[in-house]
Amino acid sequence: MLVRAAEKSDVPELLDLYQHLSPGDASPELADAERIFDQLSAYSGSMIALCEVDGTIAGSCVLVVVPNLTRGGRPYALIENVVTHRDFRRRGIGRQILDFAVNAAWQAGCYKVMLMTDSTRPETHAFYRSAGFEPSKTGFQKRQLEARREA
Repeated sequence: MLVRAAEKSDVPELLDLYQHLSPGDASPELADAERIFDQLSAYSGSMIALCEVDGTIAGSCVLVVVPNLTRGGRPYALIENVVTHRDFRRRGIGRQILDFAVNAAWQAGCYKVMLMTDSTRPETHAFYRSAGFEPSKTGFQKRQLEARREA
């Protein structure tokens, strides 16, 4: 098991993995996905963390480090798109990916790391608590009309 930052060559396999997050979700064309990967990588400290098992990407999450003018100028981080391939679940992969991402956020000088989930499953909430995250804020979101129809 190897946890590391994704490279551009991982993009095709990541697109396949995301079907385990949102089955049937539209994927961007490969060239667009690679361009988006480059955009994400341009943000200092930001990355896609992934776990490889026997050469297969078994899970990942996105870490975005956000510059900030409060807290003495220390950035904060957001974690999104936490996913483990269904064939690799319940092996501690998600926890290792989150630990890797959180440690990267601390190394980037972040004062906090946040994540949100739309899951209502108690076991999902228990997983995030076991990884050290606490339910501490109320989340709100606003989606474009088109995105609301797809959700």
